[in-house]
Amino acid sequence: MGGIEVPAPAENRVAQSAFALAQRAPTGYQGGLPLWAGGPMTGRAMAEAWLRAMRGVAGAVACALLLALAACSTSGPGELAGPVPLSAAPPSAPGKAAPVKVALLVPLSAKGHPGLIGKSLKQAAELALFERDNPSIQLLVKDDKGTPEGAKAAAEEAVKAGASLILGPLFAKSVAAAAPAARQAGIPVVAFSNDGTVAGNGVHLLSFQPAPEVARVVAFAAQRGKRRFAALVPDDAFGKIAATSFTEAVARAGGRVVAMQVYPATANGALEPMRKVSAAIRAAEAEGEPVDALFLPGGQENLEIIARLLPQAEIDTSKVKVLGTGGMDYPSAGSEPKLVGAWYPAPDPGGWHDFSQKYAKAYGSAPPRIASLAYDAMSLAIALAGGAEERRYAPAQLTRASGFTGIDGAFRLRSDGATDRALAILEVQRFGAGVVDPAPSLAPGPGPSPSTSALPSHLNLN
Repeated sequence: MGGIEVPAPAENRVAQSAFALAQRAPTGYQGGLPLWAGGPMTGRAMAEAWLRAMRGVAGAVACALLLALAACSTSGPGELAGPVPLSAAPPSAPGKAAPVKVALLVPLSAKGHPGLIGKSLKQAAELALFERDNPSIQLLVKDDKGTPEGAKAAAEEAVKAGASLILGPLFAKSVAAAAPAARQAGIPVVAFSNDGTVAGNGVHLLSFQPAPEVARVVAFAAQRGKRRFAALVPDDAFGKIAATSFTEAVARAGGRVVAMQVYPATANGALEPMRKVSAAIRAAEAEGEPVDALFLPGGQENLEIIARLLPQAEIDTSKVKVLGTGGMDYPSAGSEPKLVGAWYPAPDPGGWHDFSQKYAKAYGSAPPRIASLAYDAMSLAIALAGGAEERRYAPAQLTRASGFTGIDGAFRLRSDGATDRALAILEVQRFGAGVVDPAPSLAPGPGPSPSTSALPSHLNLN
């Protein structure tokens, strides 16, 4: 399991030239953006459109990228904008100090979706490097194979190679396996899993976690006058944490949960629980206390099943506002009439849109939604790299109260390993989604964290 490294500035400039050339390619890119395991996915037509658009420069781009990526990448001081300007950190002078080594642990050789996601995370991290030109950063890409054993070996390799920071792994079991070697060496980890049980003690989770998403959408609904809630949640680990977070959030908002049912993840398994929720909604209306909102957590697969069954259950979503989690952020959500008008929490889409276009121009295909995590993680690593070695990635730097701002908006790494994020509220529209409540500013310092135990989110990084 060898790492991939590029120490030479010249090779980085070759990669940057390829990226710049790709940036000049005609775009022809419109429509939805992809999200693996519960979000946007583009079709073959979009990919083919990108390939046609890039055909004129494909040879030059491929040659240059292969030269650079075969060896890996170097880069320069970050411009990850934030309340505390990270660009203020002075860059290391080229040739006067050893490069700052940052390891990226991703499942490059894993089969199926994990392998594809691993590749996209690697490319997104490299994209963050290509946009800068400072040889003081060296990226060490380690294949963790998508297994705990592979992650443990990859982390040990990263430690031996002199990494100052580890980005990844993707899966919770891999994070748990990689963490001991990093802790023993005093190396912080910024991982992409959203299972809160592996966070803390030097491990930070940059991912989107369900509990804050639920808290955000319920609080917004309460601000809009919603007081009586019903819920239909999947019978899985995500559903359990979503249900707990939902109950807590409704109580904090001064509302009441009128009905909540759990459904199995089968084609017709949701019908009977949905009918029970429908009966409770009708009974509440008859008593003069109608249900204001219906909470439907989960990703695309869950929501497509539920949306098809809503008419049979006679739930009128024009009267009962549908609320979702970040898994509702997929482009075809509006094709389900019962979901049009639903509210869900997500980052402001502007940053993702810009990033996805840059990624597609550089690599010839649209990125999966999770790719932004690797880009932001690498940008964070670059931006803090100019500090003194002993404090460069110290806890006080990583968890600064003012936080940072990346592709997915403002965020703050917490000392307990969780991440505070500023989330917007989006509304499902017939075509795409619109922002109905912009992302707020982060609070001045870390606040109380909602319950986050045992939870894979809609990205299924468990």
